[in-house]
Amino acid sequence: MNYKAFNKYCQSLATTTYVVQWGGSHVWKVGGKVFAIGGWGYGKYPGVTFKVSEIAYELLRDKPGLRPAPYLASRGMKWIQHYAEPGLSDKELKEYLAESHRVVSLGLPKKKQKELGLNQS
Repeated sequence: MNYKAFNKYCQSLATTTYVVQWGGSHVWKVGGKVFAIGGWGYGKYPGVTFKVSEIAYELLRDKPGLRPAPYLASRGMKWIQHYAEPGLSDKELKEYLAESHRVVSLGLPKKKQKELGLNQS
């Protein structure tokens, strides 16, 4: 997945915002909280970083092409970076990005979730 496809997919998720920060990284947020970062690589497999559950972190952290996200994981946060082959397929990466969006949105205050129309069941 290149940055164009990454940005297009993240934009398709509910109530997202986009900003370029941290040295030119593509940063996607929901409710003001980061759920995905595209940056730190410009080859065929640019770095795509996303939040995961503890179980997913354990499953993904040693998979070829994936690693604990620099800076974030060293501070105890459960974030994974997709950076090389074989990594994840585009379909799998989209699933993890959607899950990151969901997990981050669930961490927002209930009032903010309601304002944004998120997680209303």
